[in-house]
Amino acid sequence: MEYKSSPKRPYLLRAYYDWLIDNDFTPYLVVDATYWGVKVPVEYVKDGQIVLNLSANATGNLQLTNDFIQFNARFRGVPQDIYIPMGAALAIYARENGDGVMFEPEEAYDHLEQTEEQPIGFEKAVDKTDKPKKAGKSTSHLRIVK
Repeated sequence: MEYKSSPKRPYLLRAYYDWLIDNDFTPYLVVDATYWGVKVPVEYVKDGQIVLNLSANATGNLQLTNDFIQFNARFRGVPQDIYIPMGAALAIYARENGDGVMFEPEEAYDHLEQTEEQPIGFEKAVDKTDKPKKAGKSTSHLRIVK
């Protein structure tokens, strides 16, 4: 009989986060910024990764769930909503001494990557195939403006 368990990453992340906070360390999270669904300020991404400060002073409304990490933060004074699928969390460590953990790859996070590219803009998202127009009055007054 095969037992299927839930991923360890969210539990390890929360445990390390609590330990870092209890010991007055600053928790830093390393994120794979290329992972599907990640919402971080791209201007701070370096080599496909971003390091985020998860301390209470740096975040608002921090949520560490089994599926994602979400919070509000300011980057150079500009408020941002941050969203990180759990599969994008690579490591958590203390800023002060580097103590922490790198997360091992887990099968549960392999299938969550998007197979199709996201459209880059409106032009790419709109189906531009020529469809035959029906004779008579159109039911819509909207049209695509190029």
